[in-house]
Amino acid sequence: MIIYGGKLYPITQYTKEKADDLDVNVQPSKNKNKKIDVYKDGKLVASVGAKGYKDYPTYLKTEGKKIADERRRLYKKRHSSDRHKVGTPSYYADQLLW
Repeated sequence: MIIYGGKLYPITQYTKEKADDLDVNVQPSKNKNKKIDVYKDGKLVASVGAKGYKDYPTYLKTEGKKIADERRRLYKKRHSSDRHKVGTPSYYADQLLW
């Protein structure tokens, strides 16, 4: 777990399942400003999820599905220009946290 806004941020089951689908491993980030580190074949490929911001699983847990779905829609719209390039931090943030 990592610290998130004064609390521990758990890597959620949602993110673990998404990581399995992408054939990557996720661990608590060593970067104090990020939530998770993404590894492919044992090599760090990205640190994603800015601390201090919620993500889809967090919104689901704290705000409910309706708000989570709206926040997801807005995130995807806001990041539409950079989240599609496979292997980038933006791609992994989109795939693993949204």
